[in-house]
Amino acid sequence: MPPHLVALVSGTGWHVQDLIRASQVVGCRLDPLPFPSLAARIGGGPARIEARQVNLLGVDGVLVRMMPPGSLEQVVYRMDALHRLEARGIPVLNPPRAVEAAVDKYLSLAKLDAAGLPVPPTWVGESARDAMDAFHALGGDVVLKPLFGAEGRGLVRLSNPDLALRAFRAMERIDAVLYVQQHIPNNGHDLRAFVLNGRVLGAIRRTAPDGQWRTNVSLGGRAEALLLDPEAERLALRAAQSVGARMAGVDLLPDSRTGRLVVLEVNAVPGWRALSAATGIDVAAALLDDLIRWHR
Repeated sequence: MPPHLVALVSGTGWHVQDLIRASQVVGCRLDPLPFPSLAARIGGGPARIEARQVNLLGVDGVLVRMMPPGSLEQVVYRMDALHRLEARGIPVLNPPRAVEAAVDKYLSLAKLDAAGLPVPPTWVGESARDAMDAFHALGGDVVLKPLFGAEGRGLVRLSNPDLALRAFRAMERIDAVLYVQQHIPNNGHDLRAFVLNGRVLGAIRRTAPDGQWRTNVSLGGRAEALLLDPEAERLALRAAQSVGARMAGVDLLPDSRTGRLVVLEVNAVPGWRALSAATGIDVAAALLDDLIRWHR
């Protein structure tokens, strides 16, 4: 019988369709199942963790394609279920601890810093007044980021003190955590490395649209294939390792003041549409093949 894999997803968009296509390439059965459909049974017989009547304790691997929004209870339960799958010997890509670390910008940045990797100076807290002190200490040019978020959504660059105070107070009023990061001067581009099982599968240079500072392709950035130099590759691999990620999208930013790279963040549920288009790499097939080999 062909290997049986499950992808925990949110919706049926391009990435899900690409995984379905790739499952035919690698010769496996793939069930894309909505993350919120996870249900557990305990007692009265063998334990089960299932989604739409598929027992995940009986499959050959689980790919965490997306962690959809939810309440604190819902997200914690989903992570608990992933931990139980891992404890029962089911390969989970990414491992739940990596997902937990990478989805939280503060925790992942702290792990990167503890590993000795260069990261942007950053302040995290809950007080708008303290955030203003940090704004000035960080040079008066910062990026306010949601603690949980991806694809450049919700990022605000602030260089005007009045606007910064308004933004910080607005975040404070909704009981949000303020994640304030020094803006790193650059030449309008950054690097995205896709790490899989201890190697860089491929990389792209992302260039921001004219007049913009965010390079995300989903926001209009341009991607081109890139062969990383040894230093960039070393940083990408160490960044993924520092958060325990077997699969990772690592964002590296060249600091135009120093010429050095800094590690912006690590994404443990990375997309690959731009990477595949720019490089021709069949990322989806590589992910499924890695899960199959891991199981064996």
